[in-house]
Amino acid sequence: MNRRRHATAAITLICALTVLASPALTLQASASPLPPPPPKKSLEEVRKEIEVLYRQAAAATDAYNLAEEKTKEQSAEIVQVARLIVAGRTKIEALKARAGAAARAQYRNGGLPDGAQLVLTDDPQLFLDTAGRLKAGAKATTDLLGEMNRTQAQLDVYAKDAGENWTKLEANRVRQAKAKQEITDKIAAAKKLESELAAEERERLRRLEEQAQYRAQTTWLGTGVLAGLKADTTPEAKRAIAFATAQIGKPYEWGAEGPGTFDCSGLTQSAWNAGGLDIPRTSQEQWRLLPRVDIKDMRPGDLIVYFKDASHIGMYVGNGAIVHAPRPGRNVTLAGAGSMEILGVVRPV
Repeated sequence: MNRRRHATAAITLICALTVLASPALTLQASASPLPPPPPKKSLEEVRKEIEVLYRQAAAATDAYNLAEEKTKEQSAEIVQVARLIVAGRTKIEALKARAGAAARAQYRNGGLPDGAQLVLTDDPQLFLDTAGRLKAGAKATTDLLGEMNRTQAQLDVYAKDAGENWTKLEANRVRQAKAKQEITDKIAAAKKLESELAAEERERLRRLEEQAQYRAQTTWLGTGVLAGLKADTTPEAKRAIAFATAQIGKPYEWGAEGPGTFDCSGLTQSAWNAGGLDIPRTSQEQWRLLPRVDIKDMRPGDLIVYFKDASHIGMYVGNGAIVHAPRPGRNVTLAGAGSMEILGVVRPV
């Protein structure tokens, strides 16, 4: 009997232990193994990723610069319209003063209008004099009212223009702020990728950049593109080239037009300003608005536009080279004209 009770107790204990252990066994069986760490990117992959980020920042810089130019234009137009409104209001006040003077003169005449005085007079000479004044006065009154109406209509137009310009100004400010945020984000992402590299890897990254540019330049030169190019150029272009080359070594800064820092289109615009010609501010506007020339007709001083979105630009200085402001973290420098993807060539003059 005791043996049977001991056996029953033992079986109960085993069952209890099995039940208690089963969740742990289930969890252990169902737990999936940890995923393997992502493969480390090669330095070439990092280089390409950084290049894309900086190109996206360059495109956003163009958007920022264009919005800034439009903001300046709208601000100047608002100031001009405000001056016209002030002048119009001053004119209205002067016209009102003239109308008031006429009313006061009538009051001094006993409150009778000239027409009533004309009917009451029995003096022929006075009749003739009054008739002449009446005719002249009627014309003056008509002219005065017409001028007041025209001036008021102009004021209404100016007010409408001011409202439209203000709306455009605010829209450009929004675009500018959005572009600035995108620039900041892209540059920060690129710098983060670079900062994660050891010093030796960063140096290797720079060499990889140079090698990629050298390969592109060699391929471009291999097409024989320089064979028919002429070295002669205009006096304006020579002055522009002299300015651009004098900036070599100065840092890139997005949105900058000098004198201490430049972005790519800020450099080309400032250079051509020194050459005596005002050209658009951004690389995309320079590509869109300046006369285009075939690359086989290119000459020093021409501007070479890069990438499908026209997000970069440099000045051709001859012998297959450009001066350009490359990107954040780099300085204005000489580079191979074919070291990047060429979209086309424009000539300011």
